[in-house]
Amino acid sequence: MNEPRAVVIGSGFGGLALAIRLQTAGIATTVLERRDLPGGRAYVYRQDGFTFDAGPTVITAPEALRELFTGAGRDLDDFVELLPVSPFYRLMWEDGYQFDYSGDLEATNRQIAARSPGDVAGYARFLEYTTEVYREGYERLAHVPFLDWWSMIRAAPQLVRLQSYRSVYDVVSRFITDPHLRETFSFHSLLVGGNPFRTSAIYTLIHALERKGGVWFPRGGTGALVRGLIALFESLGGVIHCHAAVTQVLVHEGRTTGVRLADGSEFPAEIVASNADVVHTYDALLGHTVRGRTRAASLRTQRFSMSLFLIYFGVRRQYPDLAHHTVLFGPRYRELLSDIFERGILADDFSLYLHAPTRTDPSLAPEGCEGFYVLSPVPHLGKAPIDWAVEGPRYRDRILDYLEARCIPGLRANLVTERIFTPVDFATELNAHVGSAFSLEPLLTQSAFFRVHNRDANIRGLYFVGAGTHPGAGVPGVVASAKATAGLILADHGMPSPSAA
Repeated sequence: MNEPRAVVIGSGFGGLALAIRLQTAGIATTVLERRDLPGGRAYVYRQDGFTFDAGPTVITAPEALRELFTGAGRDLDDFVELLPVSPFYRLMWEDGYQFDYSGDLEATNRQIAARSPGDVAGYARFLEYTTEVYREGYERLAHVPFLDWWSMIRAAPQLVRLQSYRSVYDVVSRFITDPHLRETFSFHSLLVGGNPFRTSAIYTLIHALERKGGVWFPRGGTGALVRGLIALFESLGGVIHCHAAVTQVLVHEGRTTGVRLADGSEFPAEIVASNADVVHTYDALLGHTVRGRTRAASLRTQRFSMSLFLIYFGVRRQYPDLAHHTVLFGPRYRELLSDIFERGILADDFSLYLHAPTRTDPSLAPEGCEGFYVLSPVPHLGKAPIDWAVEGPRYRDRILDYLEARCIPGLRANLVTERIFTPVDFATELNAHVGSAFSLEPLLTQSAFFRVHNRDANIRGLYFVGAGTHPGAGVPGVVASAKATAGLILADHGMPSPSAA
């Protein structure tokens, strides 16, 4: 009876990774998920014979996932099969230029030389830089919680030396001169919700992370990886409930005592960790406390990532020449990003990410068919009061027409099924503040100590995991946040950490 109990609110990758670490350490852990399926942003839609991963679809840093299984004495390969994706991305511009970005250094250098011979040496220096940033920013700091000012001071020399005060694009431009190649090596920050012209150069580590660990896709889709994590968690004795909407974090005399659900039932717990949106947690779940109200008000003044407009669609033919991941750059780069992040304009042009998972796993669509999702970065609801009920269908039609003209001929004639997901859906389905797709924008002034802490400073027993806390968004980021948060919880309860934790 003296052993602590834990409740994790939300079953995204961060929440599941934390639950696994706690259960492995011997803490009885329950995961509560509001929706009918686990996974958070990694939800799955099944429609007309097609399986659509809601996202994320780019799986990197597989060793971070593997560590969850080895720490529990299991093998990831017994739960899910990860398939290599190559090229990592195919990048395409409207002028016809194409770059296949992969882990093959020789092939990368050949393409750079064909485009801009002088940039080959610059890319070599850029790769050295990103490798050092990866070692400092990811291997050393990503899983270390920044709870006080001194923790930031201790990291400051490394951050300054790596010029983290510069933007991703600024640093790339120091090494690369060709405009298309600058876009090739700077777009990665968009994968975690950041504008390359504003995001800290620390996020160039994504380039080295991909080169080191590759890009992968689970057989059966991202949902299969979620199912593998849940199978591991349950095999350890953990419990997960869906249709379990938490409406309040219970607090007594400055300490969490559990949570209350929408149906009035309660789950007592000495440890409450939220994988839900950070503003939603403080505002809706802790709004009955002074701490909740004041912290929510403070967070609302910060900058949040862009939102996304997504279309999931299936067609009755196949396109073998397409890559698994394709980035379609529009006619503008800096100006379009300014429209999205600064001016709050739904522009007439767009840059798109096209996901074609059936290029790697045909089982996700009926025989002879192809399944896709395409996303367009758009302003969040706080930047642009767009009526998506009206604009959504129009925007969908513009994007599908553009895809048909650019890379999917015959799309309209062969369209079998489709659905859209707008910024409003991010707000209503995922409780995302202003419909942000990645929580707080990854600026230097909103990173590490300046981000939501993995442990609340005022309410004992309250912890955070996921995109809104340190180190940030993306699968490697939220899995690393689980490692940081688990370490705090175990230390706070005087429990030894398993070797992997």
